[in-house]
Amino acid sequence: MSRHSTHADHAQALRRLDRFSYWTDSNFRVPFTSFRFGLSPLIGLVPVIGDFIGLVLSLYVLHEARRVGASRRVQARMVFNMLVEFVGGLVPIIGDAFDAIFKANTRNTALLRRWLKEQLETEPRQPFPWFTLLWLSLLIAVLFGLMVLLLA
Repeated sequence: MSRHSTHADHAQALRRLDRFSYWTDSNFRVPFTSFRFGLSPLIGLVPVIGDFIGLVLSLYVLHEARRVGASRRVQARMVFNMLVEFVGGLVPIIGDAFDAIFKANTRNTALLRRWLKEQLETEPRQPFPWFTLLWLSLLIAVLFGLMVLLLA
């Protein structure tokens, strides 16, 4: 995790990415089906330029991943997903359907979510402060003893 990012920062980033992924990958539903697609495959209908614009838009997910300190491995996987969708989208007609199915932004958001969850689970736990407990107990006992002596 990034030294300066917090769990609240991560939650906000994931909310932004969920919203972004929704709009790019699953904003619209095909009537009478459960299939959803977003703006990305619609933009991809414009030959070559549309796929390039989709790739540029997908860089936002990578930017957020870098901002929260995602590992190089996670970022590399994101770039791979983006390139798969870009290259797949270049194929006429089939590529547009592929773009609607592959949903790189949703995949990358899920990838970042899993990575952040792993980071939370692997954060070292603070050991119990036994030393502090002992000296504080000793101090309280001494103060209590002094109070008993003074009041007696």
